[in-house]
Amino acid sequence: MLGLICLRYNRYVSTRTAVVSYLLNLQRLEQSPIRTIIVIAAVLAFAYILAMTSSLGWNDQIMNGDAIQYYAYLRSLVFDRDVDFINDYRLLYGTSNASNTWLSSRTPTGLAVNLMSIGPALLWLPFFLIACALVALAQALGFNIPFDGVAMPFQLSAGIAGLTYGATGIYLCYKICMHLYPKPAALWATLVAWLATPTIYYNLVSPAYSHATALFSVAVFIFVWLRTIENHKLTRYAVLGALGGLTMLVRWQDGVLLLLPTFELVHEIARKRISINHAMQRLLVLSTGAFVVFLPQMIAWQQMYGQLLLTPQGEDFMRWGAPQVTEVLFSTKHGLFSWTPAIIPAVIGLVCLVRQHGLVGWCSVGLITTTIYINASVIDWWAGEAFGARRFISMTPLFALGLTALISSLDWQQWQARIRAVAIFLIVSNMLFLTQYQLSMHGFDELAPYPTTVKQILVDRFLLPIQLLSHWTKQ
Repeated sequence: MLGLICLRYNRYVSTRTAVVSYLLNLQRLEQSPIRTIIVIAAVLAFAYILAMTSSLGWNDQIMNGDAIQYYAYLRSLVFDRDVDFINDYRLLYGTSNASNTWLSSRTPTGLAVNLMSIGPALLWLPFFLIACALVALAQALGFNIPFDGVAMPFQLSAGIAGLTYGATGIYLCYKICMHLYPKPAALWATLVAWLATPTIYYNLVSPAYSHATALFSVAVFIFVWLRTIENHKLTRYAVLGALGGLTMLVRWQDGVLLLLPTFELVHEIARKRISINHAMQRLLVLSTGAFVVFLPQMIAWQQMYGQLLLTPQGEDFMRWGAPQVTEVLFSTKHGLFSWTPAIIPAVIGLVCLVRQHGLVGWCSVGLITTTIYINASVIDWWAGEAFGARRFISMTPLFALGLTALISSLDWQQWQARIRAVAIFLIVSNMLFLTQYQLSMHGFDELAPYPTTVKQILVDRFLLPIQLLSHWTKQ
């Protein structure tokens, strides 16, 4: 009996040693972080393109949900040179569904309603124009592909654009983290913020939503802000204002990023490094830059609704006096922490960030707190149908920064194996949850019911491989 116990103990030690050795070998990823990000992005792009093209014909639909209205901007601007989406909606939604509100609703100016922003379409435009050229070439070579702006290659271009911007945003997240912390911590924090959160879903399954593009625009802003934080020239605030306007074009609520240089100026006034007059000048330049870049959205709204500024979803869309903070964070209905446990250490890491880099830390805390309040004030704080709290994806760079600060507060030589193990666990766990969610969304309720309970959200993902194996063996 004693010999059996010793044998099992030796096997346990050997297994643990092998696992630790494997995790230590992951340092090869850390030696080439940019290559690691590029390879993962390439795999995601290949998976998306394969999924979209392997079973679809030239006329099959790729766009769905909110993506249709983002894409309608793109097609209408290129093919019709207007923001009248009636004909675009007929092509994208189909004319057979008479009850579709988007086909029947009209704005005060008589145009079709569009609740989404124009920014994604403007950023997707180069990819769309390449698709136009390729379709024209294919037609010249005898391929029967409609040159209508909605055939599969056109719609696919928006998805590829989203993948490209999302991957570039992740690369910038890594550069942001590396600006303050060592490379290994920056890499693992970035990978967790990318692959263990809802960010991966909108960088793989639904890149034609605005979130992947928003991640890019926000990451560019934070990258420039952080790299120039000691620079108080007017040109810096003009650039930040323009970049802030870009974030607003993509997702209006991301204009909250303009608080970062504002918080910074308040801090500088408090330290008596600049005067109030100088701060006001810079805020004026900041606001002007944002206004100029945001003009395309205002012009579109003027044509569609007869107003330069409005909330297209209606005045009751935001309930500023009744934010559902507890629900948006902890609810089983897409709560930030409940659906994405990896965000919890990221938020804890903000405490480390404050201690290590006071100004950057407090600005990050202020921005995330404001974002929580904004998202909690939306009437549908759960963000409709979504894989987790998708409206927080714009904060991915700051979540990555918080994770990096937390990892860097530990002794890397002592904790490296455990850090890698936890990171891989969080990533694999989220991938299992994504698979569970996708199965439920595609009607496989017997394998993976839609996650609505604590058990379905936090436990069932780990039982999924067994259920899938059992299901396949019965076929």
